[in-house]
Formats: sequence, C-alpha cells, structure tokens
Amino acid sequence: MVHRIAVIDKELCNPKKCPYICVNVCPINRMRKETVKKGEDGFPVISEILCTGCGICVKRCPFKAISIVNLAEELSEEKIHQYGPNSYRLYRLPAPREKTVIGLLGRNGVGKSTVINILSGLLKPNLGRIPEPSWDEVIEYFKGTALKEHFEKIASDELRVSVKPQAVYNLANVWSGDGLTLLHMMDQRNMIKELISKLNLENAINRPVSQLSGGELQRLSIAVAAAKDADIYFFDEPSSYNDVYQRLAVAEVIMDVAKTGKCVFVVEHDLTILDYLCDQVHIIYGEPGVYGVVSSIMSTRAGINAFLDGYLPEENVRFRDKKINFDVYAPKEDKIDTVPLLEYSELEKSYGSFRLKVAQGNLRLGEVVGVVGANALGKTTFLKMLAGVEKPESGKISSLSKISYKPQYLSPPKGFQYVKELLDHVCGKDVTAVPEFNEIIVPLHVDKLFEKEISKLSGGELQKVAVAAALLQNADIYALDEPSAFIDAEDRVELAKIIQRYIRLKSRTAIVVDHDVQLIDIISDRMIIFSGEPSVSGFAGKPSNKEDGMNSFLKTLQITYRRDLSTGRPRINKPGSKLDRQQKEEGRYYYLTRLEEKE
Repeated sequence: MVHRIAVIDKELCNPKKCPYICVNVCPINRMRKETVKKGEDGFPVISEILCTGCGICVKRCPFKAISIVNLAEELSEEKIHQYGPNSYRLYRLPAPREKTVIGLLGRNGVGKSTVINILSGLLKPNLGRIPEPSWDEVIEYFKGTALKEHFEKIASDELRVSVKPQAVYNLANVWSGDGLTLLHMMDQRNMIKELISKLNLENAINRPVSQLSGGELQRLSIAVAAAKDADIYFFDEPSSYNDVYQRLAVAEVIMDVAKTGKCVFVVEHDLTILDYLCDQVHIIYGEPGVYGVVSSIMSTRAGINAFLDGYLPEENVRFRDKKINFDVYAPKEDKIDTVPLLEYSELEKSYGSFRLKVAQGNLRLGEVVGVVGANALGKTTFLKMLAGVEKPESGKISSLSKISYKPQYLSPPKGFQYVKELLDHVCGKDVTAVPEFNEIIVPLHVDKLFEKEISKLSGGELQKVAVAAALLQNADIYALDEPSAFIDAEDRVELAKIIQRYIRLKSRTAIVVDHDVQLIDIISDRMIIFSGEPSVSGFAGKPSNKEDGMNSFLKTLQITYRRDLSTGRPRINKPGSKLDRQQKEEGRYYYLTRLEEKE
C-alpha cells in the first residue's frame, strides 16, 4: 500500500491563464468521478483518495504547479501538520533534549521553519485533520513520547521560548532605537557585557539598528535571543552575513546556552559550522513545498555524512539518487600559466576613514579565484573595482574582457514580473533553447521558478535566479559576491560544481567572494586573502595557490581543518585538541588527509 499526496502550488497555478487542463485531462474524471475539480477559491482541488497517481496532470500543467508523490503507507499515521487541502505536509517531529544543540539539516522548503514554528508554539499541529484537533487531542496523540510534556507546556502557556528568526533585517522594522537599549530590555540572564564582547558588537551596539550591517544585525539578534531566560532556544540560520571568525564566535555563544541545561535547535546551511556547533542532528528530507519527513536523531558526523550520501541506513530510505563527494587533496597550481584575461597593478581606494590597498595580480583564463577574509575589509569594493562599477583612486586595471557582476545585496529587478521573463531577456531568446538551460538552470532547479513572480521569491530563490542571470550573460569574467547566501547546503555544493564546470567548459574566468569555506574549497583554483582591521583598513594579497592561501587565511584565525574520511568534507578541529595542536605545529591548517583521531 502507498500513501499518495497531491499538492498544488498556488503561487504557480494560474487559473486565469489556464482552462483547467488538469480537470480536463484526468482519466478518472472521464469516468464521471470527480478526482480533480474546481475549488471554491478558483484553484483546482485533487482528491488524494481517488487519484491513481498516473501523473498526466503533472505533465500537462503548463505552470508546473502540480506534484503527485507516493509515500510509504506507514507515514500516513505520522502526519504532524498539513496547511490545507493539496498543500504541504510534515511527517514526524524532533523531540527536545536538555543540554543539547540539535541541528535541523535539509533543503529549503522541506519544513525546517514549520518544525520551529510548531515546537516554539507559534503553530498548533493539526495532525492533518479537518476540523483542527483540540489541544487535548494533540497531547493524547503524543502520549508515551517526550513531546507529550512539551505540548502540555505549550497548551498551558508555560513554555518559555526564545527564537532568533531567519529574516534578521525585519528587526529594523520593529525597533528604531539602538542595540544596547534593546538588549537591556530583553536581558534576563545578566549577560549583556559578555554577549557584546563575544559577538564583537562593541562598535555597533550604540548605533540605531537601521544603520547596522547584515552581520551586525545577525549578531545582535543572536545576542537578544541568547539573553532571554527560556526553556528552549531556536536559532534559524545564525551564520548568514557573518565571516568565518564571526561564525565561530556565534557557535560558541549558542553552545554556551546549551551548557546551562537548555535545549537548543539550530537551522544552518554551512555544514562546517553545523558540524562544529551541534551535538546531534535530524535530517528533514522530502520534496520542497510538497512534503517533509523528519529523520530519527543521529550524531552530527553520522547525520551530515548520511545527508551527503543521500541515504538513511537506519531507516533504509534513499532520498537522493546521487552522493555528494569532495576532493581529498588540495589541487596544486598549474605549472604552466594560462592567458591572463584581466591584470591589475597595486590599487588603492578610500571611503571616509577606511582605506583599501590591493597587491598586484591577475585573473587567468579558465580559472576560479576564491576571495576570503573578515567582513568590512573591502572585498566587495575590490570586486566592484574589477567589475568597473567603481574606480580605484590609484592604480590601473587592464582588461578588454566583458565582466558580469552579481552584487552581494539583491533586490528584485525592475521591469520584470516573472522569473522566465527576466532570464529570457538576459539570454535574448527563450532560455529553454540555450545550452546553459541544462548546464545551469536545471541543476539549480531554477526552471521550477519560471512562473513565479520575482517579488515573491524567497531569499534563496532570488539568490539562485541572480546567479543564473549572471552566468547567462555573454561575458568573459564572472564576478560573484556571496553567491551562497540563503541557499541550502545541497544547492551550495551543486552551485560550486556548476560554476567550476561552466568556467572550464566555456574557457571563461570567475572571481567569487564567499564566507562558506566548504564552497570556496570546492570552487577555487587560486585564492586572494584579505587582511587588516575591519572598517579601518584592508589589504588584498596577491593571488596564491589554494593550499597556501587557505593555510595563510586559517592561520590568522587560528583555526585548523581536517578531512572526513568517509566523504572528504572539511571539518573544524576542536580548539586545543590533539589534532588541532599537531596541525598548528606543522603549519598545516588545511587539507590534512591523515587518519582522524577517534571521536
């Protein structure tokens, strides 16, 4: 037996432009059984009981708005929430554990935010029932599990919850004062001085939140959440906007919360930080916008490796048809240099009291150059100068190449309503007719967004569309500023491999700024390291081979990485551990491939 679910994405479905093709082509409808019919709101409704799963409506829908999925019958008894008929549904829930940081790992749209909303009490689980069950019925459903007591506290309004939301930029919409005043209002643990110091907020805490950068807003939001005295804490994507050093500082603050005996849930797409931060993880797998299933709890290492394998051995479930692997050895710089497409002398640029200096360098044909460094050192300014968006005050940039630039901060482009309309314009023709459709669009799943309004895209969706639009341009050099922001872990790896493969296939060049060490590891042939004092002065070194560059960068942070033997993915060593000390003594901060010490 199978448990069949039918989902209609109402953001894609457009009854005004469609004569209800799904209703007309359904073979069961032709037998005078209403499997697909017009609903009261004008959208089609599919009966999951009568549907045979033939898939004709899925193939014929011009907007790709219909999904029909067959699941194991036993999952039908574990439905936690459904947003309505033919809507997304969630199966199973993770249980809170004291003194534990629990990671939620999965693709965007599979239900991580739904899990947070339910466990935090913002969303009452309806168990997929109509009408909605009472709290007594919900509590009875979880009888005999650790979640029974949790929902009893929610029902009686006794659960103290602290949530750090994903959209930190909304903080400026609800608070117009400075960060210190906000912290004083929320502090219930007498932690203000400690949090300000640990999160490096000294220069930001007295400024109005409307004037803070993305990273400062993120760390202030984390401080506010950590300052509350709660029973359970939720941190949704705490790494966004932060550099590597700041991400580790954030991780330490979150781990300190768990050490007080509290349960902490974390949603994070940076796998190296998730690995460093969490004690255990749940994988949430499924089809974005259609359904999500919460796996059993696993150790962090086993969980991340299972996620990369696409297979849950304890549950005998394969949720992806291919593994994600990493190169185990650092590639050596080619002995024979290829032709430089862009060369630059020593450059200088000032903004108020900030001054940027850049060492002489070049970008060569067929290579990807990764750029890393702390925030506020001038990486974006450097990229803008190379792209011609800004001019250096001294020095010269020599290039006859056309450059395509994707900025760090994105806003929906004006003059285009739908995604496909924008991409067709970039190509100058139907985007589905160009080779890049299969090389870029399909692997990034951007084709599923074609009929979505650009103004309604999520942060991750807008990022993927922006990267695709940049790569679709007929250019010689592609300058990409933080292309991984808001993109989930699986798509980040795919994005890195797409960029690298595309650059080599087309004999182009790319320069990529990003804080995700794993992405830079996959994508780069050479690296440029930024150093200096944030917001005061920045220095961009000469392009170096990846191994030397990464070792130099991590040495300044006093962080060492090792390789996981099963997957080859980079893992942060615990500070002061035997391997950490040994690698520092050898000057090998990255790309160590020896046997790991037992965990």
